[in-house]
Amino acid sequence: MIEGFGKEFQAVWDIGVFGTNLGEIFQAIGIFLLFIFARRLFFLTVMKSLKHLAKKTQTDVDDQVIAALEHPLEFAFVVIGLYFAGQFVGLSDTGDHLLSQFVRSLIALTLFWAIYRVIDPLSALFDRAIGLFGSESMHETVKGFFVKLVKAIIVCLGIAAIFQEWGFNVAAVLGSLGLVGMAVALGAQDFIANMFAGLTIFLDRLFEKGNWIKTPDVEGTVEAIGFRATKIRRFDKALVTIPNSKLANEALINFSRMTQRRIYWSIGVEYRTTQDQLQAIIRDISEYLHSQPDFETNPRQTKTFVFLDTFGDSSINIMLYCFTKTTVWGEWLGIKETLAYKIKEIVEGHGAAFAFPSTSLYVEALPFGVSEAFTPPNPSQIPTHIP
Repeated sequence: MIEGFGKEFQAVWDIGVFGTNLGEIFQAIGIFLLFIFARRLFFLTVMKSLKHLAKKTQTDVDDQVIAALEHPLEFAFVVIGLYFAGQFVGLSDTGDHLLSQFVRSLIALTLFWAIYRVIDPLSALFDRAIGLFGSESMHETVKGFFVKLVKAIIVCLGIAAIFQEWGFNVAAVLGSLGLVGMAVALGAQDFIANMFAGLTIFLDRLFEKGNWIKTPDVEGTVEAIGFRATKIRRFDKALVTIPNSKLANEALINFSRMTQRRIYWSIGVEYRTTQDQLQAIIRDISEYLHSQPDFETNPRQTKTFVFLDTFGDSSINIMLYCFTKTTVWGEWLGIKETLAYKIKEIVEGHGAAFAFPSTSLYVEALPFGVSEAFTPPNPSQIPTHIP
């Protein structure tokens, strides 16, 4: 009986699973687990040493590249282990062909995955060309755009490589999609227009990330520039998404590109202010502007005007037109406040006063002639007792 059971066990062992000997299957599993253990050993020794060496360098690019390749390398050991395990399993020709296709697909996936992950750390190489884009924020915007573009290309190439391993003729498939492509292009014409508008924004440097811009529809700070749309954070902290084609084709004010910031006031003083007082006020305001380092008074850069401008309904108006060197809103507000205090001091120091809207009524003749004069009674003539 024991001998018969042994024969049955040997038969099951030889037949195994799908005609594959169980010994070969366990042997393949052991080899696969061996590579899993080798992966652990590799990361405890080689990768740890590479990270230690990378920390000694002056740049962070090598540290970021090693960190980016860590997960693809882990998966590479799985692929290698699967390949060697398959060599110890007696598969049929069809099974062996399918296993080879599957392994090649995993190899392509690992390669393109590794390339995709190292794009971000290698994008730091664009930092050397920062001068080509004018400012650091513009450089970051352009770099982010091209990083997204390269990632999209890598993903498409990886998908095409995997499909080709399974017998799909990618070139023929793309060629047969001519009519479908035309239909898709018609439906995606807005996306294409927005993408080319985004390129126009980059090439013409209309604005960049962090700029304060104003359009007919929105005003705020540029938060992100994408393929299709641009995100603008309004000053009330609401996020607005606008298609790039609309931004590229409408009037746009970029306040961040101001070289100086303007102050334009009309200062109204009372009509009783004398000519000497007016001249002294205008002179002192002009001298103050030219003496302060916060104001740009170089005639080659800006124009500074302090003149008697108009005779208003209730005031004599002095025009003040000048520019501050700073364009930062908070700093500009502080300079403007200090200027307002100084102007008040100058006007009141010369004995003048600021005018306010008022109306004077002059009556040339009363409608019923001259009224009688009122003479109050003498208190001594007023009787004290009334009978």
